[in-house]
Amino acid sequence: MSKRKGLLWSACLALVLLLGFTGSGITSRAAKLPRLKVSGTKLVYASGSKKGKTAQLKGVSTHGLSWFPEYVNQKAFSSMKKDWKINTVRLAMYTAEYNGYCTGDSANRKALEKLVDNGVRYAAKAGLYVIIDWHILSDGSPETYQSQAVAFFRKMAKKYKNNTNVIYEICNEPNGGTSWNTVRGYAAKVISAIRTYDKNAVIVVGTPTWSQDVDAAARNPLKGKNIMYSLHFYAGTHGQWLRDKAQAALQEGLPLFVTEFAICDASGNGSLNKTEGKKWMSFLKKNKIPYVAWSLSNKAETASLIKSSCRRTSDWSASDLTAWGKWLVAQMK
Repeated sequence: MSKRKGLLWSACLALVLLLGFTGSGITSRAAKLPRLKVSGTKLVYASGSKKGKTAQLKGVSTHGLSWFPEYVNQKAFSSMKKDWKINTVRLAMYTAEYNGYCTGDSANRKALEKLVDNGVRYAAKAGLYVIIDWHILSDGSPETYQSQAVAFFRKMAKKYKNNTNVIYEICNEPNGGTSWNTVRGYAAKVISAIRTYDKNAVIVVGTPTWSQDVDAAARNPLKGKNIMYSLHFYAGTHGQWLRDKAQAALQEGLPLFVTEFAICDASGNGSLNKTEGKKWMSFLKKNKIPYVAWSLSNKAETASLIKSSCRRTSDWSASDLTAWGKWLVAQMK
C-alpha cells in the first residue's frame, strides 16, 4: 500500500475508536429481525410472521475493512436497503493481508473489532442481516490462525448472542491445496467456540479451492444444526461446471450460501460476462440460495460496485455505480 493510503487508514482507525460504541452497548441493541435457521437445504425464518418461509437473503460484501473502512457507516447501510433493496451486508475482515487481524498489532486488532461492532450496530438499525467474515486468503489453510479464530469467534458469540441478525462466516476461501478434512476439523473447533454462547446463530463454513468444492463437503458434512457451506463464483471464470458441482451438493442435502460473487473473472477484473451472470442468478433464485456480491468499494477494478472516481460513501446515484454495480442493483430490484 502507498504511504498516503497507510496514513488515511491510521486516521480512519482513530476516528472509529473515537466515535465507536462499546461492545456492551451493541449487545443491548439486539436486532429485531426474525431469527434464521437452516431447514434442509434452505435458510428459513425461525420466528415472526414469516416463520417457516424461505429467507432469500441478498446483499453486498464490503471489501477488506482495513482498506475501505469508510463504507461501514449508517447512511451507506440504510441507503443500500432503501435504494438497492438489499437485506444483508457482509463485513470482510482479512486475517493476513494489509493490516490483517492476525498480522497487525494489538491496536489494529482493536480497531478492526470496533469496525465490526459498528457494522453490526449499523446493520441492526437499518434492518439488515450482517455476516461477520473471517476472510482468509493468502493464509490458505484456516489452521494457520486457528487459535486466533477460536478466540475471535468466542468473543463475537458472547457479544452478539442476543442479536438475531448476526451470521458467522468462519473461513472465507480455503485454498492452496487445503483438504475438506482439514477445513472440517478447523470448523468443528470454531463452531464449538461459538456454540458455547450462541446456540442458534447460522454459521457458514468455507469449502476448499476458494469455496468451490461444495461437493466434497457434501460427502462428509459437519454435525450440528444451522450450518451452511459457502459457494463462491465469478461468472467470467466459473460456468456450468461449477453449477453442476453445486447441484450435486444440493442433491446430497447440503445447504449452500453464496457469500461472495461477481460476474467478471476470478481476478476481480476482466469484462462482465452477463450471459453467465444471468444463468447464475437463475440458478440461485430457482434453488433459493442466499447471495452476497463483491464488493462495496471504489477500488479501480471490475468487481467494485462504486466507480473509482466517486468519493461518496452513501446515497449513491446510478451515475456513481460501475457497470457491475448497475447490473447487480437491477437484479436485486
